[in-house]
Amino acid sequence: MKVVNYFETDDKERWLDAIGGSDWRAGPFLKTLLESGTFFKTVGENSRVLLLTEGDELVSYCTFAEKDDIQPTELTPWVGFVYTFPARRGRRFAGLLFDEVERLARADGVREVYLSTNHVGLYEKYGWEFMTMMDDIDGAPSRIYVKRIARENADGDR
Repeated sequence: MKVVNYFETDDKERWLDAIGGSDWRAGPFLKTLLESGTFFKTVGENSRVLLLTEGDELVSYCTFAEKDDIQPTELTPWVGFVYTFPARRGRRFAGLLFDEVERLARADGVREVYLSTNHVGLYEKYGWEFMTMMDDIDGAPSRIYVKRIARENADGDR
């Protein structure tokens, strides 16, 4: 398994097709944002799309972005578009993406990362803490989670 940044891959078309093939409506929406060149305008200039791959197969993906579906807000950055393909669910593969998010956040000096969802009991398994309820851009209530990013000591331990 390997986590790669979509924007640093040479085979974007393959990964776009895989993202668009998700059985969740947000996957094709993310594909559209990437294809149309509106991804950065929508979620922020320093945003990333993280892909968990195994060989030529896309296992899971998420964004690590300045903005998500809770707007306007001063909370940033956000993990969004979290998806694991059905055949791979139940094996905690999203946790590998969250580990990469933590690494990136730590490198950026970020102390907290946020996530918007309607799932209960899923993200808590990965150390996310329920913070509050907020309305998303469509006016629907959403659960907001926070992940506190531990600092590494001089030995690289947290």
